[in-house]
Amino acid sequence: MGTITDDEVIRKRLLIDGDGAGDDRRINLLLKSFTKWCHSNVTPEEGFTQYQRMLGTLAQCEFSMGKTLLVYDMNLKEMENYEKIYTDIEQSIIAAHEKIAECKKEIQRAKRIRKNRQEYDALAKVIQQHPDRHETMKQLKALDKELHQLSQIKENVEDKLELRKKQFHVLLSTIQELQQTLENDENDDASQESLMENGD
Repeated sequence: MGTITDDEVIRKRLLIDGDGAGDDRRINLLLKSFTKWCHSNVTPEEGFTQYQRMLGTLAQCEFSMGKTLLVYDMNLKEMENYEKIYTDIEQSIIAAHEKIAECKKEIQRAKRIRKNRQEYDALAKVIQQHPDRHETMKQLKALDKELHQLSQIKENVEDKLELRKKQFHVLLSTIQELQQTLENDENDDASQESLMENGD
């Protein structure tokens, strides 16, 4: 027969003793009392008294066993409760991670909106520095009218310039003809004077 180790003894005592309230000792005493009661030669009154004591001890053992079963059931329920709590905590952690991810997206979205608003404000300031569309169209019409007037003035000036060129050309032609006529007259006068001198 193998040697029983201390761990096995402790394990057996824990299994038999339950929650450590002396059940192991109580059962051993009950077995010894029962064995002694079976082999004893006592009077019926003493035997009945011992019998009542054994019933009391047995009732205590049964009560302790019932209490142990209740504790065991309670521990099982506690384990189930802890598992449920653990599952709830895991789900809460997952939900928290999802919420954090959603918050990060929301922060990025808010930053983008803020950046867009800043750009819109900058554009609005630039636009406010320029006249509105109605005023711009009014100025364009005025400039177009002025440009049309300047075009007409330019055409009139060009027409006058062309006329002056023609008049100047006619004047030059007339002057040249007049010079030619004068030169011809001078030549004729010179010829007549020469003839007159030769005749004398």
